[in-house]
Amino acid sequence: MDTTHVNSQLMEVAFRIREMRGICGFSVGEMSRKTDTTPEEYRAYEGGMADLPFTFIHKCSLAFGIGITDLLEGHSAHLSSYTVTRKGEGQQTAREPGIEISNLAPFFRNKLAEPYYVTYDYDEAQQHMPIHLTTHSGQEFDIVLSGQLKIQVGEHTEILREGDSILYNSSTPHGMIAVGGRPCVFCAVVVSGEKADEKAVRQSIVQARSSEDYVCKSFFDAREDERGVLQSLRFPNAEKFNFAFDCVDAIAARYPGKLAMLHLDRNKQERRFTFEDMSRASSRAANYFKALGIRRGDRVMLVLKRHYQFWFAILGLHKLGAIAIPATNQLQEHDFSYRFNAAEVSAILCTADGDTAHQVDVAQKDSPSLKLKIMVGGRREGWHDFDEEYAMYRSKFERTEDAPCGRDLMLMFFTSGTTGYPKIAAQSYQYALGHFITAKYWHCVHADGLHFTISETGWGKALWGKLYGQWLCEGAVFTYDFDRFDASDILPLFARYNITTFCAPPTMYRMLIKQDLSHYDLSSIKHATTAGEALNPEVFRQFESQTGLQIHEGFGQTETTLCIGNLLGNKQKIGSMGKPVPTYDLVLVDENDQPVSPGENGEICIRAQEGVGAPGLFSGYYRDEEQTREVWHDGLYHTRDVAWQDEDGYLWYVGRRDDVIKSSGYRIGPFEIESVIMELPYVLECGVSAAPDEIRGQVVKASIVLVPGAEGTEELKKEIQDYVKKHTAPYKYPRIVVFKEELPKTISGKIMRNKL
Repeated sequence: MDTTHVNSQLMEVAFRIREMRGICGFSVGEMSRKTDTTPEEYRAYEGGMADLPFTFIHKCSLAFGIGITDLLEGHSAHLSSYTVTRKGEGQQTAREPGIEISNLAPFFRNKLAEPYYVTYDYDEAQQHMPIHLTTHSGQEFDIVLSGQLKIQVGEHTEILREGDSILYNSSTPHGMIAVGGRPCVFCAVVVSGEKADEKAVRQSIVQARSSEDYVCKSFFDAREDERGVLQSLRFPNAEKFNFAFDCVDAIAARYPGKLAMLHLDRNKQERRFTFEDMSRASSRAANYFKALGIRRGDRVMLVLKRHYQFWFAILGLHKLGAIAIPATNQLQEHDFSYRFNAAEVSAILCTADGDTAHQVDVAQKDSPSLKLKIMVGGRREGWHDFDEEYAMYRSKFERTEDAPCGRDLMLMFFTSGTTGYPKIAAQSYQYALGHFITAKYWHCVHADGLHFTISETGWGKALWGKLYGQWLCEGAVFTYDFDRFDASDILPLFARYNITTFCAPPTMYRMLIKQDLSHYDLSSIKHATTAGEALNPEVFRQFESQTGLQIHEGFGQTETTLCIGNLLGNKQKIGSMGKPVPTYDLVLVDENDQPVSPGENGEICIRAQEGVGAPGLFSGYYRDEEQTREVWHDGLYHTRDVAWQDEDGYLWYVGRRDDVIKSSGYRIGPFEIESVIMELPYVLECGVSAAPDEIRGQVVKASIVLVPGAEGTEELKKEIQDYVKKHTAPYKYPRIVVFKEELPKTISGKIMRNKL
């Protein structure tokens, strides 16, 4: 055994004990009494001069009010042992006409079974109808508490009275109704090898949805269980796939009048585009670009905000085989110059709004590759007029045998990293297929619905929510081409246009909940999602309390599609990113690339050979082998994001790998502290970072933006520190608290912790 390592661990634990004693304000004498030791023995233990008995460490953890894992490992344990639900306090999981179901153990993290308290009203009409039958995995145990229950299992029917019970394989078709002229109350316990959830019992009431017959069904093979939970997803024929031809043109051929996009410009002028409109307009764009000299493989930048012409242009480039590079209008001259040269951009389509075109003109002087400039929505000297010129071209673009598809390059994204120059993540034509799971199982897009993702087209998130997956599912997208986000301007649109599914980053949800949502009709929304940064639990709770809707979090990167998510049919856990999606082989690893155990922090990685991953996983950084090797080696793609996984397979975000704070032997994730601070009503924004410290190495620093009217005083700093001590492990409290007017952010809106 390496005694040096053992001694090092001993000293780390001893140091953590000494640090906690200081935080809690205990003297040596007080701690010796709390740990049943003499002062001399205590000093020896705390000084690392004697082996630490487990009983001593345990008594220390009790004295400090933290878990023993905090002292031993330097981070909090994440696993639970038991939960108590008092009478009447179950979490209501279903309320259908005549039926109420409450989960009796909603917060237990290691369940082998799901217990429910169920009430069925007596319905005379049901007595003369066949019992609705359903199935779900595992076994079910039902015991009648009052009334009578008629239950059918397969071809057998039983009448259960008070005190009677039944155990059956729930994969056998079964169903039940109340009989005897009065309501029936019973307890149902669902046992499943896959960790049963509310969906299992609710399927006895609500008929499972059927799979849609999609036009593009030959390109994906989704396998669901009897509850509609996605089990696996394959992509046959992916090597032949081109989204513009195989999705847009194919839907246009079968359903030419089907709505593809409802568009509002900044003046609220409404435009409706069918799939036939999109097919014809994109073909005109492809013919136009070809006439201008744009060829297959050319890099074309699109700076088009939320203009409807973006959809014409990007689909036209997909047909032609030129590589599209979406970019934001927030870029300045030096940003454009770097991007033009890094990607060897030969053409740009640019909005006429603001001074973006001027910035491009200035940058062109140092960008020899840029030869062609095309303006949308206006005219400018030295620029082609897209709106006037493209309309003169044919609305049919023939697909040839060698048309781009499969692993041919389709897109380039400049990453929005917090340090260094942005890298270029290259994506193939298979990328669009990867977003089928994004739209169908996370956004829950329906063919008859209207989906609203708020992002503008300069960010990868727009392609997550405004194009590929939604149209693969044949759903329409809603686009509002606003200049600045205003919650009071956005909120009335949901009822006006019957928007059914919605996705926005946590920042915008924080703005929404600052409104009195009771003034707005949000009843059309059936499903809400978020991604882009971690969602603070307090935002989740407030949004749910005001709307009744849970926000389903998801995780992915510019380099990927959706990797982790709270998908359709899976139970939601507040604060969790969800579970790994079936298309990615996800693993959490330590510094040595070894898998970590449940409850331990690890870097999120994807098992895949470089350039050969599932559709949606990038093929590498364009012309940057060094950066590619840094994140992709030994069969793993390293996301550089850290999380932990609980017993049920749910993942919980900790922070970026470089953002983890190492203080006094503890490893502290900034997101947990930010989430606690965000619970305070006077906090608008918060960023937690490390500050250097001679004694502790690093200490926790909280940079806070207060709501208007709040004053950042020394008393308020102390209040914040005390609140964090009480609501998480005390060693995690911010020793430094600073108040700021605003926090430094990337142009994509992410907090730059390295600049706090």
